[in-house]
Amino acid sequence: MNEIKISQTWAGKAEFNYSGSIAEGTTIPLYGSQRVLISASDYESLLDRFQGCTVDLGTSFNPPGGSIGEWLKSNVTKIKMASYVGAILIAEGYAERVGKVGIKIF
Repeated sequence: MNEIKISQTWAGKAEFNYSGSIAEGTTIPLYGSQRVLISASDYESLLDRFQGCTVDLGTSFNPPGGSIGEWLKSNVTKIKMASYVGAILIAEGYAERVGKVGIKIF
């Protein structure tokens, strides 16, 4: 059984739970019984695409082109997930925060 992990959203205004890992894929519970699964292959593709880059995380409803939020919206889910995914990438040691909106992927 996957352990539940607790993190803060990108803005630090709320906590959220998730289970799994980047290597296994994560399940992020949202409102009510809604859950978003981000698979290990989704993370692998994201890391391949942005490795070595510093980009805007793209947490807005209309994330800027070239941002992680825009990539997630185009490739994984239409649900706004960048603020969760960015926090998970940092918590698991795959990235670091750069300023207010930037993220550097290792």
